[in-house]
Amino acid sequence: MALLEVRDIHTYYGKIHALKGISLEVDEGEIVTLIGANGAGKSTTLNTICGITPASAGTITLEGNNITRTAPHEIAAMGLNQAPEGRKIFTRLTVKENLDMGAYARADQDGIDEDRERVFKLFPRLEERQNQLGGTLSGGEQQMLAIGRALMARPRILLLDEPSMGLAPLLVQEIFRTVRELNQQGTTILLVEQNALMALAVAHRGYVLQTGVIVLADTAKALQQNAMVRRAYLGEH
Repeated sequence: MALLEVRDIHTYYGKIHALKGISLEVDEGEIVTLIGANGAGKSTTLNTICGITPASAGTITLEGNNITRTAPHEIAAMGLNQAPEGRKIFTRLTVKENLDMGAYARADQDGIDEDRERVFKLFPRLEERQNQLGGTLSGGEQQMLAIGRALMARPRILLLDEPSMGLAPLLVQEIFRTVRELNQQGTTILLVEQNALMALAVAHRGYVLQTGVIVLADTAKALQQNAMVRRAYLGEH
């Protein structure tokens, strides 16, 4: 049984049919990536899984439990957590306070302290700036904080939405190194990313989304070799 299973999901924004029968699955221990152009429905897929933009049809299961009509905070408490597109950190809270907000549903103070130390090991810059306001961090540091905050919930599966967006190339490499390291430490990851080259380099499997429809699903290695993917997403002519 897949850790996360999405079956024939349809999602609307008003009258706009954003997702038209999306099906995908993520097994425990995998990095699965969802690639596609702007407006293809990648972020909508993550927001539908999280319950932020509820599906109008289809089913979503987490460890066999149907979460299709479950409230977002309950889904988060079940171990499915997102580092959203645009980071959405709390700009007027310190780095440490932002991280603690990620653990709001937990009561195990020793475990929370341990996880904060783990985040600081992954992102030493956050430890240096732990008393600094989130809004004063650079874009790259805010991205690290968004990922760190999601990790504070001890996710069974981590949803990452465009983690490299707007970052300098060196920081992009650092973020993807961290994604790989998190996975090696046991975190299952569903990654939405416009930088298809980097996403397919770290992922085990991938799905290609076009205007709300999955048009290709394969191993990351096979997608890297696919002529359509190379032309449309990897910059080859």
